[in-house]
Amino acid sequence: MNLLIDTHALIWAWASPGRLSPRAAASISDPDNSISVSAATAYEIEYKRHRDQFLRALPLDLYTAVVEQGYSWIGVSPVDAIEAARLPRLHGDPWDRVLIAQARNRGFTLMTMDNAIAAYPVSVLW
Repeated sequence: MNLLIDTHALIWAWASPGRLSPRAAASISDPDNSISVSAATAYEIEYKRHRDQFLRALPLDLYTAVVEQGYSWIGVSPVDAIEAARLPRLHGDPWDRVLIAQARNRGFTLMTMDNAIAAYPVSVLW
């Protein structure tokens, strides 16, 4: 399964695995699954890092930390940006809207506990 991991799930996988659902934890550790992290997640973490002690504890070299974890980075394409902006206003978080568009455009399952995301036509795992 191709999974796009939401920001909170990435942070918990690193710093607090017990906060992941059993299904999410099992999916992350399943070697048959491919885990991807969005460039939008990197932006969100760095944008919020200065005001969040938990985020300040994450590796400063986020790019390398993700790669060393065995995850893949995916960029935000113009198609992703356009689709995210055009999504119905069911969810106001711009980072989550980008993740929804990326997952939809690539046929990925979005790993998130955010129930508002399930209102969109995107595969969700938690």
